[in-house]
Amino acid sequence: MMKNQILGASGEDAVKKYVEAKGFTVVDRNWRIKSGEIDLIARTPRGVITFIEVKSRSSRSFGDPLEAINSEKALRLQKLALAWLVLNGLWGAEYRIDCAGVIFARDGRCEIDYREGIL
Repeated sequence: MMKNQILGASGEDAVKKYVEAKGFTVVDRNWRIKSGEIDLIARTPRGVITFIEVKSRSSRSFGDPLEAINSEKALRLQKLALAWLVLNGLWGAEYRIDCAGVIFARDGRCEIDYREGIL
């Protein structure tokens, strides 16, 4: 695994623990089809299906991780979320798209900036 892949997987692990601590149930991880991938898919305690985009960085020197989610990426996330709902027989279910920016400190601790309902 390359350094970015390890960083990305570590960020996803951290966000998975973060949302589970809030009562979410993770139902899928790294779900992929030809047009892209969704990092985490979870259900909130209220049952809302939540598609979570995770962006991880080792520092802010290249900007905030959430700045990487531009309008093109947001549109792709929307299409992927709808594809997942259709393929899982959940068309019409309540859903939202969240994002999480993860910054890892040199000592391994991380800071998570979690934003609900970006779409």
